[in-house]
Amino acid sequence: MSNHVVLYQPEIPANTGNISRTCAGTDTDLHLIRPLGFSTDDKMLKRAGLDYWDHVKIHYYDSLDDFFEKNPNGHYYCITKFGRHVYSDVDFSDSNEAHYFIFGRETTGLPEDLLRKYEDTALRIPMTENIRSLNLSNTAAILVYEALRQQAFSQLETAPHYERHIFDD
Repeated sequence: MSNHVVLYQPEIPANTGNISRTCAGTDTDLHLIRPLGFSTDDKMLKRAGLDYWDHVKIHYYDSLDDFFEKNPNGHYYCITKFGRHVYSDVDFSDSNEAHYFIFGRETTGLPEDLLRKYEDTALRIPMTENIRSLNLSNTAAILVYEALRQQAFSQLETAPHYERHIFDD
């Protein structure tokens, strides 16, 4: 299977654009649940995703119910500052399982009923009390790379792929 980033009603195009770039670079599917706070033709979105859009597997849904109906199997993780578990304490090592990292709106997060339903798999990233939350695109990258690290980066090139390296003598 694979790793998946799920954005519930994202509002800021640059965040979604940055997340799409991470998805393109890690072969991670991106799931967008409407309504979106922007058009997918938005210049900010395209600029953040640069020329990687054709490498992103994007799926669109009209609601959370639509998302779960079309993706009935896998492990669902709600990413929230209210999570009971720290993300790094979870075992994502089985790359044959589908891991869905579900992120909420930048301003209001995930619906409370969803958090209650998945409270046992609600995850948080440790941070100080100095801020309300971490940036959405940074948080998505942290989760995706933790899962891939535990999967020995099986989908990624781990060796340099350039002919000339700055470290070569």
